[in-house]
Parts: sequence; structure tokens; C-alpha cells
Amino acid sequence: MGFNFFKIVNLKDSFRKKLNGFVQNLGPAIRDGKTITFADNDISYLLKLQHDRLKDKDLTLDMEIYDRDKETNAMVGSQWRDAHYESFVCSEQLGIKRLITRDGNKLYSDNRKSVFYATITDVTSGVHPDDESVSCPNCGSVSTVSKLQGGCPYCGTVFKMDDLLPKVTGYYSLEDVGIAGDEHKVPMRLTIIITGIVFGLIPLVMALIKGDKEIWDEILSAIFLVPVGLFAGYVFYSIGLLIRMIAVGSSQSAGKWGTIGSRAKFEQRMKKYSPEFSFEYFTSKAISLIKTAVFAPNAQDLLFYKGGPLDPSFGDIIDLNYGGALGVTDIKEENGRVTITTDAFFDVLYLRDDRIKERRDRFKAVFQRRSDIPIEMSFSMTKIQCPTCGSSFNAIQNKKCPFCGREYDIESQDWVLKEIKPG
Repeated sequence: MGFNFFKIVNLKDSFRKKLNGFVQNLGPAIRDGKTITFADNDISYLLKLQHDRLKDKDLTLDMEIYDRDKETNAMVGSQWRDAHYESFVCSEQLGIKRLITRDGNKLYSDNRKSVFYATITDVTSGVHPDDESVSCPNCGSVSTVSKLQGGCPYCGTVFKMDDLLPKVTGYYSLEDVGIAGDEHKVPMRLTIIITGIVFGLIPLVMALIKGDKEIWDEILSAIFLVPVGLFAGYVFYSIGLLIRMIAVGSSQSAGKWGTIGSRAKFEQRMKKYSPEFSFEYFTSKAISLIKTAVFAPNAQDLLFYKGGPLDPSFGDIIDLNYGGALGVTDIKEENGRVTITTDAFFDVLYLRDDRIKERRDRFKAVFQRRSDIPIEMSFSMTKIQCPTCGSSFNAIQNKKCPFCGREYDIESQDWVLKEIKPG
């Protein structure tokens, strides 16, 4: 586990194909409510909630994600694992276009050069727990691994383990301050050519203003100044690029400096309970819980949410993208439970007064879980197994096992969301 700053690791082909499939189907999933077979159950449910939110507001969100540099594949940045699963955070320079319409009329659009981050989870040994619930890659129906390997009970398709895993278990994007592939060529050439022409025209224009009839000296000056202008154009372009990188970087980091040190603070306290506690995993789970609570029709109906009614402003959110920073502001341990207070940063689109507004917001979120039980990467907040009768059921829709009636103790499995409010 941990970040890898110097050794570049390419994402292997089997993972890359599924990541590409996920990226290409992300837009249709939000717009049409389609299931992405390469996404885990939690992401699939979250995308459905966002689709329903947009539909309720009579909005259509078309998202196109395109490759900015076809020669470079996704790179692995960090990873973590437990006894059964291993997760990889990979990144790739992509472009993201969003178009939001109502009755065919455009309300909002953007086209951003981004770095797209995705978490991909696979089994560590090639052997998947037989009772794990996964979606059929062909029809999308939920079944167990043991049944799917013998043939999907709904569509009859037979799969190998490679067909079922890996899965995408998290994703977000950040505005890119860098250049991908050949993106620099056209603007740099235009800047150099225009600057060269301007420098060359300066003595000629000055001669015309003065009314000089003999302009041979000015022509010679123009010939000399053109290459100077070409070089100046290159310098101007480089300075402009540097200014843009500083401006975008400053904008992205605004208010986030307080998150520095959160990883060390979290892992120092949590790893004494279990070496599987990982800040990357916690961050991925926290993002998923926050987004699901925000897009749910009523967060208090969710098994994992233990707080009061959400702020009404959350009902105006139509798109929610993690801003790349999660700060741990407080850690408390009492009665066999640990409580983490965080500042979570998001890029948010709101629909207010029939107008779409974009903001970079900070949410205060409080999470809790039992501190005496090791973490399990395979846990899904949408599909769980009752410890009493062994039945599998949807934890989003049922707070009690529908088969035996036992109320499920979600904190014994993973993190719960105790509170979320605008920061």
C-alpha cells in the first residue's frame, strides 16, 4: 500500500479493457439509467440515484469522455489489499464534455481537460468467495460467483473469473494542469507565428505612420525582427502555460491545505487495530457514502446513514465530483467504536431557479465503525449477507433481513455516515 511517485506502472491489459468499457459507458449510465457491468454494485446504485434525480428535475445530462492522448495508457498510482482483494488507483488524461438540457434547451455545458482517477479491485489469489454477490456482465442481474461460474441463472451465459473481476469500485476526475500528447502543438504554433508576424510588421507600420517613402531600412529591420518575434512567441506561450498551471493549481487547492497530514494521522491511529485499515480505502468508501446519501430521495431510509434530515440544499445537487481532498479533522475512540470527522471537497453542479450553478464546496462529514473488527474490502453497502440466516439482500432497501427479520448491524461490517452538512 502507498503512493508510487517515481516508478511508473502501466495498468495491465485485462484491467485497461474494463476501465475503458466503464469510461465509455459512464455517460449512458447517467443519462439512460443503464447498468455498467464493469462497475460494482455500489457504483451502479449510485448512478441510478443520480439518473433518477435528473429525471425528477426533467433534466438530461449527456457526458462524453474522450482520450486526450491515445499513446499513453492508464498508470497505477497506489494500491492496497486485504486477505481476499487488492485495489489499484489508476489515472489517465481524459477530456470530459458535459451537456445538460431540458426539453432540448441547453442549460449548461463544459469541456474540461481532466485527469480521470479510477479504483479497480481484483481478487489477490484468483479465488473469489463463492457467496459474493456480483452483477452478470451480460444481463446485469445480481447473482453469486458460484452460480455465475456455472452459468447465469437469468440469461444462461457462462463466465470465467476474468469475466467477473476486476470491478471498478470508485472514480472521480480533476482538472488537468498539464498537457497531453499533441495538445500543445496548435496553440504554440499559432502563438509563435502571430508573434513573429507582429514583430515583423512593427517597423513597417511605424514607417507608414511617419510617412517615410523609403522603407528599405524598415524592411531589413522587419526581416531581422521576424525570428526575434518567433522566439518571443515561444517564450510568451511558455509563460502563459506556466501562469495557467499556477492558476488552475491554486484554484484546485484553495481551502484544501488543511488536509495535509490527514493520511498519516488516520493510519497512525487506525492501523493499531488492523493493518488492513487504509486511508485510500477509507477515502473511497467515504466518497461513495456521501454521494449516495446526497442523491438518495431520503437519506434516513439508508441503512448506512445514522443522522438526521439532510440540508435542503443537497436536493438541488445534480452532479457531484470528488475534488481530490479529504481532510481528517478529528478522531475519537470510545465504547469500542471510532468516529472520524472530515472535511470533504467536491465540485458540485446545483439546479436553482431553473439555472445551473457550479461551485467548489466543502462538506462536513462524520463517519463511524467498530474498531475491533478487521476491514473487508469485499463489503458492499448494497448487497450484504445476513449473519443469522445466511440470506443475501439489498441493504439499501432493507434495514432488516427480509427473510428472518433481524436488524442488520452495519457498523460491524464497515463505516457508517453519522452526519453530513455544508461546510
